[in-house]
Amino acid sequence: MTLKFITCRINSNVNLSIALLVSAMFALSACADMTTTRSASSDTSVLTKERIAKIIASPDRSAADRTNDMRRKPDQMLAFIGVHPGMVALDLSASGGYTTELLARAVGPTGRVYGQSAPRGPDSSARQPVAPEGASATTAPSTQIASNAPPPAVRLTSPQALAERAKNPVVANIIPVVRKFEDPIPPEVASNGLDLVTLMFNYHDLGHMGVDRARMNRAVFAALKGGGMYVIADHSGRPGTGISESGTLHRIEEGFLRQEVESAGFKLVGQGNFLRNPSDPRDKNTPEPPQPKDEFVLKFAKP
Repeated sequence: MTLKFITCRINSNVNLSIALLVSAMFALSACADMTTTRSASSDTSVLTKERIAKIIASPDRSAADRTNDMRRKPDQMLAFIGVHPGMVALDLSASGGYTTELLARAVGPTGRVYGQSAPRGPDSSARQPVAPEGASATTAPSTQIASNAPPPAVRLTSPQALAERAKNPVVANIIPVVRKFEDPIPPEVASNGLDLVTLMFNYHDLGHMGVDRARMNRAVFAALKGGGMYVIADHSGRPGTGISESGTLHRIEEGFLRQEVESAGFKLVGQGNFLRNPSDPRDKNTPEPPQPKDEFVLKFAKP
């Protein structure tokens, strides 16, 4: 009787131990599944080199954009920016939309990219263009143009160019925005917060255009979420020139730009050197001898 009781007690303990062990194994398995799920979710938010390569190789990109790729190095730019699916971004001074479209492809259908351009008005139309140095904008004399030559193609405005791009379903998430540089972000966008703002090779132009850059930078700072990024690329000017050569050499001193942006509250968190050319003398719009311009890329964050 006693022996039978002891045997049952042992068997009961063994069964209990087995049950506890099985339960623990299921719990560990569940944790592993959760970890795997989190990792997979995290991986989908990262724009890998392979994904960037697929974006750039997309067969529906225009020939003009592919030509720009040779100079702009979009693979390194997208990787440096750190853009990922689902982001809400604004491309300041979007112009024809080269960068806007790349960002739109990168953020995917769950994200949005606003392409900003300034309104065209009497003040802007009256502004006289400044001839750049270095003979970079020379045209053939009229006597060399055949009388039966077709008229030049009408150049689209920035909003029109962006709207044309957005007709492609892949980048239907491009939204043209016409607003002054000093107040570039629509209130409904600013209220929800932006993840990213870019300004590609046009910050220097704000100098001879008379834009209140301090006000613009403060507006960008206010619209970005905490940790949001402000990425600016431009043509490098010589030390001490500031923004004084914006309308002639189309350059800006890197340290000058950095000081202006940091004055709005931003912190510099990255410097891209993939467009650098130390051999550029930086004393002309088009370097002599002919070579790529020295260009810098800076990434700022809102703390």
